[in-house]
Amino acid sequence: MKTSLIPSATSLRHRFKGIVLLNFSVKLWFVLATIGQWIFAYYIASFYGKSSLAGDFEKWNKVLPHGYVRGDGLGNTFVAAHVFFALIMVLGGPIQLIPQIRTRFRMFHRVLGRFYIFTAILIGIDGLVMVWTRGAVGGLLQHIAISVQALYIIAFAMLALRYALQRNFALHRQWAIRLYLVANGVWFFRVSLMAWLLLNGGPAGFDPKTFDGPFLWFLSVFTYALPISLIVFEMYLKAQQKTTRPLFRVLTIVVILVLTTLMTIGIFGATMGMWLPRI
Repeated sequence: MKTSLIPSATSLRHRFKGIVLLNFSVKLWFVLATIGQWIFAYYIASFYGKSSLAGDFEKWNKVLPHGYVRGDGLGNTFVAAHVFFALIMVLGGPIQLIPQIRTRFRMFHRVLGRFYIFTAILIGIDGLVMVWTRGAVGGLLQHIAISVQALYIIAFAMLALRYALQRNFALHRQWAIRLYLVANGVWFFRVSLMAWLLLNGGPAGFDPKTFDGPFLWFLSVFTYALPISLIVFEMYLKAQQKTTRPLFRVLTIVVILVLTTLMTIGIFGATMGMWLPRI
């Protein structure tokens, strides 16, 4: 007896429910991530804006190592530009990914998108300069990992622009999302670190004085060099396909929800422990 090639009504219902749950998990992650990123943006604008207007540039050093160095006008300009570009990326990234804005305000989406891509390329170059000329916390492995992230940002920005100009909007959206994920690497790192600190009740697996150790090596690699965010996005793309096995779709949903929970813990910890106290 031959097996029917037409899916049964039960399998279609299960597939539909799986897709619905998959999309819900992604939307939940995106909403919570956007809230966390805009809190971070408020912190950036308040902390650096207030200190800059007051002429208290040395206050930057409380957050950034060698953030402000007297007499180093060029270096200080790179730092200020990096902070300004980061603010644009954190605010503009989520806006670009909201479907209603993309479809109803196409001109705004195009203008902001080109500005976002241009800013991403600049922040990638600026980040490389800062890491290797200004000094950064942590060890050599962390510096290498964040440099790889900077290269991702530049490459993904160019690919997103390329497919937009070719009007291949399906590939453009995929590369734009990849750009958004790697461009928020520093934010993911901070949120993940705060989640780790809260769950462990303090520093574990690294030296808080030198900001170096096994956990930070792991976090740097899987936030910057081999981003978990990109791996999960590729899982999501695979899980959306009709031919994907239900078990893989369920696994993807579980992974997204677990990461969303950890991210929410980290956002709470970073907001209450780092961002709001410094404003």
